[in-house]
Amino acid sequence: MSLDLQAKLLRVLQEGQFERLGNPKTIEVDVRVIAATNRDLAEAIQKGTFRDDLYYRLNVFPITIPPLRERRKDIPILVWHFVPEFADRMGKRIETIPKKTMEALQSYSWPGNVRELRNVIENAMIITTGTSLKVDVPKLSASVNADNASLQEVERNHILSVLEMTGWRIRGKNGAAEILGLKPTTLESRMHKLDIQRK
Repeated sequence: MSLDLQAKLLRVLQEGQFERLGNPKTIEVDVRVIAATNRDLAEAIQKGTFRDDLYYRLNVFPITIPPLRERRKDIPILVWHFVPEFADRMGKRIETIPKKTMEALQSYSWPGNVRELRNVIENAMIITTGTSLKVDVPKLSASVNADNASLQEVERNHILSVLEMTGWRIRGKNGAAEILGLKPTTLESRMHKLDIQRK
């Protein structure tokens, strides 16, 4: 959200007023805003990309949702939520998910959180031909020992994992940039810096 748009939203929240584009008449509104983000807004304020007065106006009743790796018991529920959604769209019927598959899903660290899990399940639904779900669980946890790896190695491996999961598609819906919560140009810059190239 641009700083200009943030200022307009702040006016709506503070004064309950706005003008439609091309119409000078002021409109009074009484709204309640529910906002969500996966960005570090405190960092964005320091960088000057997010208004601190808007942050304090929005931060009335914060609800912090822990990352998926801290609520592994939710993974089976989420998986069974996503399966019917994709089954209906793809005309498939999934009756079972092997116990070992579910255990593997629960042992993975899910750095991309629920969005990454959803994409993995969508991929599984595409490749599954029977009624038992076949899931290709990402191998980031196995390939990188976070205790011994540098931050750059962890970042590089995570980006590589997401790129491989998306078929090296950077842009667009469910592309690597969206999953990682980055602008495509930022991801491309990180890939260049970390020497990530498709082989």
